[in-house]
Amino acid sequence: MARGAESARMKRKDYENELRKLQVKLCHLQEFVKAKKLRVIILFEGRDAAGKGGTIKAITEKVSPRVFRVVALPAPSDREKTQMFVQRYMQHFPAGGEIVIFDRSWYNRAGVEHVMGFCSEDEHERFLSLCPEVEKYIVDGGITLIKLWLEVGMEEQERRFRARIDDPLRHWKLSPMDTESYRLWYDYSRARDMMLKATSSKHAPWTLIRSDDKRRARLNCIAHLLDTIPHNRLQHERVRLPKRSTKGRYDDQAALRGLKFVEERY
Repeated sequence: MARGAESARMKRKDYENELRKLQVKLCHLQEFVKAKKLRVIILFEGRDAAGKGGTIKAITEKVSPRVFRVVALPAPSDREKTQMFVQRYMQHFPAGGEIVIFDRSWYNRAGVEHVMGFCSEDEHERFLSLCPEVEKYIVDGGITLIKLWLEVGMEEQERRFRARIDDPLRHWKLSPMDTESYRLWYDYSRARDMMLKATSSKHAPWTLIRSDDKRRARLNCIAHLLDTIPHNRLQHERVRLPKRSTKGRYDDQAALRGLKFVEERY
């Protein structure tokens, strides 16, 4: 779909129509991944309020959580801080027939940890140096690795932050780290640029998605994934419901009388 003017937001009806088409294709992809025992990692990075969560939801809301697993790790524990940096992520890597989506990933070291001083300069430089080698090991092991960066503009990020402040249903999305990331815009920009330059490789390149228009970003992201993960539509016999057996028939609702049900308020 051609992208209109920057200021032209995609209409909801158009978005929902296109999203449904893409989600049907994601279901076909899911069946292929299961049948061929593929292993796929999709990692999402980007500034706070770039739209990672909404994009992940659009990808996963119509598919099986047994195939599409979302991993969003909290801050590392004291024990995890003593481990090899990528260790806590590797335990969530996919088995055959799985697609694992990381809502933020080991690239925390190149972003928030570097900007906020949670790691040393040596640790940051070592990460940028070794990350391509680690990812080559992952890819050579047969895993498809897709790295996505959602790029939101300064004005749009501010608009989204203010919307979260004003909406009690979205207060939970704001944290002290979010407000610090807002304040340190240019520090995060420099960290982003260093990360992309050092870790975009032939075997694991970065793909950027403009996300000022959330709806277009979600559709563009799903379309990219469908193009990137090789698959074919598998043919299945149409499912038919069998005739219900009447053997042992009884009034199964009578057994529930007198039991406590939730109050029907609606």
